[in-house]
Amino acid sequence: MKKKEHLDVLVVGGGSFGTALATLLSETDKAFEMWVRREELAEEINTRHTNSRYANGHTLPKEIRATTNLAEAVKRASAILMAVPSKSFREVARAVGDTIQGDQILVHTTKGFELDSFKRMSTILREETCTLKTGVFSGPNLAGEIMARHPAGATVASHYNEVIDAIQGLFEGSGRIRVYGGHDVVGTEVGSAFKNIIALAAGASDGMGFGDNTKSLLLTRGLSEMARIGVALGADVFTFSGLTGVGDLMCTCASPLSRNHQVGARLAKGEALDDILNSMTQVAEGVPTTKAVQRYAESVGLDLPIVKAVYRLLFEDWKVPDALAQLMDLPVGDELAALRYR
Repeated sequence: MKKKEHLDVLVVGGGSFGTALATLLSETDKAFEMWVRREELAEEINTRHTNSRYANGHTLPKEIRATTNLAEAVKRASAILMAVPSKSFREVARAVGDTIQGDQILVHTTKGFELDSFKRMSTILREETCTLKTGVFSGPNLAGEIMARHPAGATVASHYNEVIDAIQGLFEGSGRIRVYGGHDVVGTEVGSAFKNIIALAAGASDGMGFGDNTKSLLLTRGLSEMARIGVALGADVFTFSGLTGVGDLMCTCASPLSRNHQVGARLAKGEALDDILNSMTQVAEGVPTTKAVQRYAESVGLDLPIVKAVYRLLFEDWKVPDALAQLMDLPVGDELAALRYR
C-alpha cells in the first residue's frame, strides 16, 4: 500500500483499542496510519490484514496501514491519538515529543495514572511535548464490540474547542460511534481510570456467584468513591453522570469482555494474581490503577473503602469473602454525601 504523504490522524499503538480506532477510521474518508513497535506486527497488519495478538478472529480493513517509524509518521499527521498502556505512556509520549510541533493536536485514550507519580496522562503530555492542543478520548468502548461493529459512544475532553471539533470530525462518516465533547479533562481522565478498580470488584462479585443486587451496590458506591476522588482532584462532579463515569462503569463492570472484570472473576475463583496477569496478552489497567489510587488516598487522608478492599485483594493476599465482609461491616451514612461535592 502506498504511503500517504499527509495524515489527518496517526494512531499511536497497535493494541486492541488502537486497532479498534483504526477500524473506525477506515470507514471514513480520513487519511490515517497506525504506529506499532514491532516490525513483524506491522508486516502482519499490512500484508495479512490481521492482528492476531490483539484482535484475534477479525480481518482488518485493507485501508489500515501500520508503520514502525514513529518520528516520520508524527511529522505527517495533523492529529495524533495515543492508545498505549499507562506503563509505557511516558516513554512513548517523550518519543512523540521529539518530533511533534506546537500546532499539532495530541489526544490520548489511556485509562490509568502513572504509578509512581499519580499523574494523569494529559499532565504527562504537557511535560513531554511542546503542544498545548491536548485532550482525552474516552468512554464505554470495549474494543471487541467495536471490532464486531456494535454502535458506541465516547467523549473527547479538552480545554480547547479546536481539539474537540477536530477529533469529532475525524470520526464523522463512520456511523458507528458518536463522539461528544466536553471541557472537564480531569473528570474524564479520573472516571475512565477509576472505573477499572470497580470493574475488578464487580468481576469478583460475579466470580462468587452474586447477583445484580450486589453489583448495583458496588457500582453505586463505586460511583460515590469516583466522585470523591475526582472532586478532590478538581473535577466537575457532573462529569461522572456521563459516558466516562456511569457509562464506562456500566460497560466495564458488566461485560466479560472487560479485562479487569476477568481478573476479578478469576481472583474470586482462587487464582493467584501473577498467574492471571501472566496468562493475559493485554494489560488490565485496573491493577496498577488500584495501587496508584490507594497510595494517593492514603497520602491525603481520603476514605475510599472499595479501593482499599480491592487493593487488599490484589496486593495483600486477602480473599474475596474477607474483603466483602469488611465492606458490609462499615458504618453507613448519608448515601449521596460525596455526590453533593462541588
